[in-house]
Amino acid sequence: MKIWVDADACPVVIKEILFRAATRKQIQVTLVANHQIRIPASKFISFMQVPAGFDVADNEIVKRVEKGDLVITGDIPLASEVIAEGALALNPRGEMYTPENIKERLRMRDFMEEVRSSGIGTGGPPPLNQKDRQNFANHLDRLLQAV
Repeated sequence: MKIWVDADACPVVIKEILFRAATRKQIQVTLVANHQIRIPASKFISFMQVPAGFDVADNEIVKRVEKGDLVITGDIPLASEVIAEGALALNPRGEMYTPENIKERLRMRDFMEEVRSSGIGTGGPPPLNQKDRQNFANHLDRLLQAV
């Protein structure tokens, strides 16, 4: 299993959890982003910079992901694509995207996008809190234990 991180919008605290897990479990973590991201020196952690552009990082992850890999992303369409490739998808709040829930998540995302495009303000998601960080760390640990 490799871990791929949609790093453009991934919170720093989540990256730090992943860095510790990579070293502890000796598992490869690759961050993909269109801007430079600092990573610790480790043979288990790498960074791939892609050109700026809509979905460029997402497309690179989909191109490289393999069955059984784990993708960390809050991007629901990306999660849907990697699940179709046989990979796992976990969002930074510790929620797994699954073949059973991804279609409903896509429908809700598209609905909310329509609402926003009609001019109705919906606000964004709440800030990541301690419970979210703990959920993420716990879910990641369970996934890594299964490997």
